Amino acid sequence: MKIQGLEGMSASEIQLELQRGGKFVVYSYCISLVLVTFRRPSGIYFLPAGASRFRKGLSSSLVTVLLGWWGIPWGPVYSVKALVENFKGGKDVTADFLPRIQPATVRFAAAAKVG
Repeated sequence: MKIQGLEGMSASEIQLELQRGGKFVVYSYCISLVLVTFRRPSGIYFLPAGASRFRKGLSSSLVTVLLGWWGIPWGPVYSVKALVENFKGGKDVTADFLPRIQPATVRFAAAAKVG
């Protein structure tokens, strides 16, 4: 699984950004095809401390505004839910990723001490 925003960062740099307030965030988007409506999560974004969570979710919100409303009956319902979530800054999934990141940081630090 590729996480956008981690390009070129080491495990220790990621850990430092998380301590400063960085977040892993997922946004929602909605696409409707008259009788069928899909509400899906975007990819995962890593946002360093101070980065705008609202701005990163604009592309998912734009897709929803253009393509989400047209499904009957769930298009408007799912579109509003997705837009509200995105305008609040997306869904923070940092807690879900901490167990995966911390062991990697320990391995990275141990490798740096050995070498």
